[in-house]
Amino acid sequence: MPLKAYGVLSGRVVDTRREGSSDSPHYQIHLVDDGGVHYRAAVNVESAEAPSELRYLVVDDFRHPVTAALPEAGSGWTPLHPGPGGANLDYIRANLFDPADMRLLPPDARGPDNDLADLLDHYILRAKANQQVTAYVFGERWGPEDQADQVFDFRPGNGVHDIHMNQGNSAQFARDDGVWQDGGLLLHLADESRWVAIFLAFQSQAWHTDDTTGRTIPGAEEPHPAPGDGGAAPTGDGMARIVAALVNPVGPAPEAETVTLINVSPDPLDLTGWRIADRAKRTCAVPGGPLAAGTTLAVALTDGVTLGNSGGAITLLDPQGLKVHGVSYTAEQAHDEGWTLVF
Repeated sequence: MPLKAYGVLSGRVVDTRREGSSDSPHYQIHLVDDGGVHYRAAVNVESAEAPSELRYLVVDDFRHPVTAALPEAGSGWTPLHPGPGGANLDYIRANLFDPADMRLLPPDARGPDNDLADLLDHYILRAKANQQVTAYVFGERWGPEDQADQVFDFRPGNGVHDIHMNQGNSAQFARDDGVWQDGGLLLHLADESRWVAIFLAFQSQAWHTDDTTGRTIPGAEEPHPAPGDGGAAPTGDGMARIVAALVNPVGPAPEAETVTLINVSPDPLDLTGWRIADRAKRTCAVPGGPLAAGTTLAVALTDGVTLGNSGGAITLLDPQGLKVHGVSYTAEQAHDEGWTLVF
């Protein structure tokens, strides 16, 4: 079943604590919202099952329509209900990043800049020192509790955990599976008009999951790294990608929007049964037949599939409905009429 209390916490970082190589190491963050309520964010830095090292990704200039849907800075805890189009995170369906960019780090190692706690320190300690930085922490809430917090000693105990991917889990943790409920950290640097995003996932988690339950799809072959990625995270079958989209054509609605695909493989690719999905997960068919190696295809969107000018996501699905590739764009990128976005 999905997380019972998924949402996002918005507040300011006031303290941190590293737990080193303890039995269940976390990177602990103390936050306070504008109403003076204290919270602890417990960030996993090691998996409870082998292989133990987490996958991570930091995006230093994160641009995605989800940032426009977030609650006010410093507003504290906001519950989020599952579904596309809101402030929820979903590593697979929201096209937040390319999983091929994720890398592995140990939880805590001797020396500087060589473990996950060091990486979190780099960003979270800067947020602590800068009053212009607001943290948004996605995950499951606990508390308020009658007792004081066990790490930072504020009262009542209160906080957020599961700040990582929360779907495609192994059988041991399948109870937490769900869609549109992934965890993560977003930092808004108001003085720089910039967002930093930190995403975490366990190596045991699958990247093909059921659209309703978030469970691993039985029999679905896990995608392989793209050639040259040197063992990076799964990326889809790597044969076709979305390379461009005409999101805001010249003229009034309904507009003739298109999505451009490329076959990056050395062989012809049969697109029969493939589909394109928009941010609301409406889908339309890709013209069937072979796409020659190295060639592109501009797909005219039909069947109510639309690319909103306020930001969106575009996903390419294979005949089994499995995600092959996905991209996103913001309202700023879609502002000017007639320009094709290149991803």
